Amino acid sequence: MQPVVTPKQVKAVDEAALAIEPLEQILDRVGQAIASELIKILGDTYGKRINVLIGPGLNGADARVAVPFLERRGVRAHLIEFADMPARLPDADLTLDGLFGIGLDRDFEAPDPGIAPVVAVDISSGIDGLTGAELGHAFDAQDTITLMALKTGLLFGRGAECSGTVRVVDIGLDPGEPAAWLVDDGAVASWLIPRARDAHKWDHAVLVVAGSPGMTGASHLVSRAAMRTGAGYVHLDSAAPSDPGIPTEVVASLAGKGVRADPKRFAAAVVGPGLGSNPAASQLVNAVVSAIDAPVVIDGDGLRALDLTAARPNLVLTPHDGEYAALMGEAPGADRIAAANALVERSAATVVLKGPTTVVAAPGKAPRLVMSGDARLATAGTGDVLAGMIGALLARGLDPFDAAAAAAHLHGIAGSLGPAEGLIASDLPDLIPSAIEQISA
Repeated sequence: MQPVVTPKQVKAVDEAALAIEPLEQILDRVGQAIASELIKILGDTYGKRINVLIGPGLNGADARVAVPFLERRGVRAHLIEFADMPARLPDADLTLDGLFGIGLDRDFEAPDPGIAPVVAVDISSGIDGLTGAELGHAFDAQDTITLMALKTGLLFGRGAECSGTVRVVDIGLDPGEPAAWLVDDGAVASWLIPRARDAHKWDHAVLVVAGSPGMTGASHLVSRAAMRTGAGYVHLDSAAPSDPGIPTEVVASLAGKGVRADPKRFAAAVVGPGLGSNPAASQLVNAVVSAIDAPVVIDGDGLRALDLTAARPNLVLTPHDGEYAALMGEAPGADRIAAANALVERSAATVVLKGPTTVVAAPGKAPRLVMSGDARLATAGTGDVLAGMIGALLARGLDPFDAAAAAAHLHGIAGSLGPAEGLIASDLPDLIPSAIEQISA
């Protein structure tokens, strides 16, 4: 996994480095690192023209010190100070944005870059370095050369959209303990626990408490996803009086008479999708949480029904923004890592704050960020699939933090294996085995 740091952490690293090393030495390494990446981007450098935008702070100094290294390779650099920046930049082969980086704290209007693609130093000017929110109008960069480690603002909101290809370069400074980690295939592959040769179906059994009249689709999606992610047995308790569409392999109890399977036989449970918002559903959710000692995923309607005072460390809460607001009394806000951590503190549970960049947080851990998915997952029912996947990985023995992060990452990959247009939630379960195979190759 890649470490991710905040602007505050970068400032602390810079201050610590300057206490033991001259600024000129640090900048020399920075200039070489930026120039090396720009040379890769430019390809043939001789005679190429670049605009170098110089801001008033360290970001401007970073861009400026790259110029001599570029000129030695035949690049013609046109330096433009922020105070003299025109409304439209001169034509060039490339523009290096060294205006503000992660230090911007006010609105900024990026000039028209003309025909030149923009390469940003650290982060595109106009983006909040912490949250990724756009402050005014930012550059849309083709590439971003970020120093030392990924910054949180590169991974959220407009920051994730206008950073282009992000290139992390080593400048000889240790980022220290990160604010978060970006999940990758290798990490997820290392967390997966293969089923033993002599495994029995009950070893990885999942109880699903989901579905109600008119909302049986949610229970189908959860159940199918759990089976495809490796659950050995799925028992569905549904409030629907009848449901002919239940997957063939799923054992079901219907008619809303509560949990009739022995909850203590299950290795994990998924509670809430499609239960509806009524007193009976609320009572059922909290009864299941009380009755089962195994890890429980609370999703969908279950989140609105959950008594947070009864939450415990082996619960996994999977809210989207509206469900988060119902739990916490306010929307997540721009700093989504802080929002996820706040719900962890309130509940003591593992939290999966869903979004284009999903934040997985747990007590005492640096959060994990998942960016494997794309807009194809923005369709009804995909969250039910994710809940079933988490439940199955819990049943296979992963701890809640690993299970949640692994499932979110595999969920995104499964979506990417589907059609570019027209993906629906019921497509996803059959794509899960291929997603697992892809990261395990």
